[in-house]
Amino acid sequence: MLAMILETPGWPLQVKDLSRPSPGPNQILLRVHACAVCRTDLHVVDGELPEPKLPLAPGHQIVGTVAEIGEGVTQFVVGDRLGVPWLGWTCGVCRYCQEGRENLCDQARFMGYQIDGGYAEYTVADERFCFRLPEGYDDLQAAPLLCAGLIGYRSLVMTGNAERLGLYGFGAAAHILIQIARHQGRRVYAFTRSGDSLGQEFALKLGAHWAGDSSRSAPEPLDAAILFAPVGELVPAALRAVAKGGVVVCAGIHMSDIPSFPYSILWGERVLRSVANLTRRDGEEFRACPQCAHSD
Repeated sequence: MLAMILETPGWPLQVKDLSRPSPGPNQILLRVHACAVCRTDLHVVDGELPEPKLPLAPGHQIVGTVAEIGEGVTQFVVGDRLGVPWLGWTCGVCRYCQEGRENLCDQARFMGYQIDGGYAEYTVADERFCFRLPEGYDDLQAAPLLCAGLIGYRSLVMTGNAERLGLYGFGAAAHILIQIARHQGRRVYAFTRSGDSLGQEFALKLGAHWAGDSSRSAPEPLDAAILFAPVGELVPAALRAVAKGGVVVCAGIHMSDIPSFPYSILWGERVLRSVANLTRRDGEEFRACPQCAHSD
């Protein structure tokens, strides 16, 4: 099979002709149809995430069909169309796993990072961490939902019932999330890098109430903000943008250093928190969410 392989972080991927892998116990072999590119893939390739499996096939927004099943597989059969997200394996016995917070498992392994991912014609995945995909989405539409959609959804849940929502960075996750937020009746404010007029126009087209540079202030105080851009300097800006009692959610797995900021912009019971990975429950809830079915 052909695969795009990372041999040294910071160097380009190499096209390799490799033997097709075989599934082990409780694993499935997927014939990859599509694999979306995530910012996290770039962090892995650029060496910004430590100690990846090497050599490595990146990619964790995988859509494919089951080509072969390993011993003990009970959920799927050959021919099933599935999606595989970032979270690829957890221990199942630690306190985090037992408490329903498997995304924080210290032994967790991730697709396209510690496990070969979807930048290949075939990949092997643990059946427990695969999802059936809605029939209404073709492969190219479904692939970004497996990380951009899932992480966006988990981040949105953390904002509670925030009516006025700021999105910093308007890329793969934000363009999905705005559709869900608008369907829920929220007012969305999109912040892009300076001069990104196309991104701002795209946000407005998708229903943003306002769009502008991240250096600007929103026209009214926000109830919550989600940072998709991995830029630490945006954290103080977002804290200044949210009203008292508001929440700022950092949705990325990697971010540049956050500069110091005065306590006054955190005071007033503002909350600053991060999103770490995802859980299988997130995937099931996202798939079942009526509003999520309306995102394209």
